[in-house]
Amino acid sequence: MGKLITFLLTPGQQHDITVAEQLLERGAIRRLKGGRPKSRPKRVSGDKGYNSRNFRMYLRKRGIRITIPRKDNERRRGPFDRQLYRLRNLVERLINRMKQFRRIATRYEKRAVNYAAMVTVAAIYLWL
Repeated sequence: MGKLITFLLTPGQQHDITVAEQLLERGAIRRLKGGRPKSRPKRVSGDKGYNSRNFRMYLRKRGIRITIPRKDNERRRGPFDRQLYRLRNLVERLINRMKQFRRIATRYEKRAVNYAAMVTVAAIYLWL
């Protein structure tokens, strides 16, 4: 079951890839044994919309493994693990659980600050 670690709000017309790097820099996961929080994931999985050369280079520079399918019109092909790609459904199920909260699903809050607060409250509720 997926848990929300961090999030960023973007306008509806803006693609998520524009803030993907910023989102990865923002998240941090505390370790169970103590010590510094882990600030980057081992692997990033995404759909074909996240398949840009710049984003792939960003991930490679930081040593993050990639599970993003290539677009059909791309020349380059590489290894692709379908089993790992299917784990993306954890994120989809998390989004579905977040949308069980009416204020989040209908975007009842008009101001971004208030909407972010409601997403935070829902995430805390799901963590508990």
